Amino acid sequence: MSDDPEGEIRGILQGLAIKAGLSLAGTKIRRSSSRFCLGVEHGDYNGTELFGVGTDRFIWMAFKPNDVGRLRLYSGNFEQDGLIDVALNAIPEPGTAPDSWSRFPMGVAWILKKNGYMLHKGLDAVLYGNIPGGGMSRSASLTLNLLISLAEVNGIKFPSQMGIVDLAQAVENEYIGSPCGNLDQIMILFAREGMGTHYNPADRSIHHVPLGNGAPDFRMMSLDTGTIRPGLEKSTYKIRHTECREMVDLCREPFGIKTLGDVRTEELFRSILARFGISHPHLCKRLDYIYHAQQRFELMLQAWSKGDIATVGSIFRADGIGLRDDYQISGKELETMCDITRTIPGVLGERMLGGGDRGASGALVLSGSESAVRAAVETAYPRSHPEYAANYAVHSCRIVDGIKLLPGW
Repeated sequence: MSDDPEGEIRGILQGLAIKAGLSLAGTKIRRSSSRFCLGVEHGDYNGTELFGVGTDRFIWMAFKPNDVGRLRLYSGNFEQDGLIDVALNAIPEPGTAPDSWSRFPMGVAWILKKNGYMLHKGLDAVLYGNIPGGGMSRSASLTLNLLISLAEVNGIKFPSQMGIVDLAQAVENEYIGSPCGNLDQIMILFAREGMGTHYNPADRSIHHVPLGNGAPDFRMMSLDTGTIRPGLEKSTYKIRHTECREMVDLCREPFGIKTLGDVRTEELFRSILARFGISHPHLCKRLDYIYHAQQRFELMLQAWSKGDIATVGSIFRADGIGLRDDYQISGKELETMCDITRTIPGVLGERMLGGGDRGASGALVLSGSESAVRAAVETAYPRSHPEYAANYAVHSCRIVDGIKLLPGW
C-alpha cells in the first residue's frame, strides 16, 4: 500500500466501477477485516472459548441501494467473473448457484429472505480485497460485509450482534455448504483496535481484553504459502468436524458430554482415553488437542492482559504442535513456513492458521526480527517448494477494528 492507503483504495474502486459500468455517486465504503486466532483454533465447533484479534488485511466494498431489485456486484479480485447481476426474486436455491464468489451475495440474500427479512432494495457494489486466500477468514469477512450492507440499504435492524454472527454462519453452512463454525465471524465482527476478543460459548458473551502495557513491540505475521486451499467443504476440516461429532456421540451416554469442549478435567480426560484409546485412537488424538488447548487458554488470556507476549507466543507454538501431531489438520507447505521461522531469534511462536491443509501459517514476532523472518522465508521457502516460488507472500499485520464505515462519494 502507498502512504495514502485509503486514497489508493478509492482509486481502485473507481477503476472497478468504470469497468463494471456502475456509478459510485452516493455510495458508502464498508471495510471488513481479516482475523488472527490465538486460541482455540478449531474450538468453535467443539464448544470451547475463543480468543483472537482483527488484522489489517481487508475487503473494501463501495455500495448503494438500487431500485431495480437486483444484486449488481463487481469484484476486482475475480474480474474474470464479470458483473454479477441477479434479481432478488430469482436467487438460486442452495447447490444450484455458480461455483464462484457470486455464491456469497446470493447466499446473503437467500438467508435474509429465509429468516423473514424483506428485501425491497437491490444493491450496487464494487469490491476489492487484500486478504490472503487461506487462514485469515476471507470468506467470513466478505459475508459479513455483504450481510451488513444489504441489510443497511433495506433498513433492516438486527436484534443483536450475535444474530449477525448466526446469519453469517448460516450463509456458509446452508448456502455455500461449508461446515464452518462461528470463530471467524465473531473475531471479525467484534474486533477492536488494540484489543483481543474473548468469546465464551456458555453464555455467548463477548469481552474485550486490552493488550497489556508491558507488551514489547511485536508483529503478527501471516506466511501465505501460495497454495490454493479448497473450500472447507472439500477439505480435511470437514473430516475433523465429523470425527469430533463421532467422539461426542461415543462419549455422550457414558460421560455426559455434549461437545469435546466439555472435557475440562484431567480425571474425565483420562477416563475417556481409558475407555476408547485402543478402539478409537484417532478420535482420542482429536480430543487430546482440544483438551490441552483448553488447559492453556486461561494462561494465554492472562499473559495477553499483562503484555507477556513471550508466553502468548509459546502457547501459540504449543497449539501448533497439537494441530500438527494430534489434530492432524496441517499441511507440508504450512509446516515448512513454521520450520523456517522457528529457527529465527525473536520469533515467539508459529503455527498453521485457519481451516488447514493449505493456505497460510502465522507467527508472533518481535519487531526487530521482522526483516530476518522475511529474509529467511525468501531464501528457504522457494527452495523447498519451487512450484510456489511466484505465489507465496509474507504479511506483517497490526490489530484493528473489524468493521468500519468509510466516507464514500
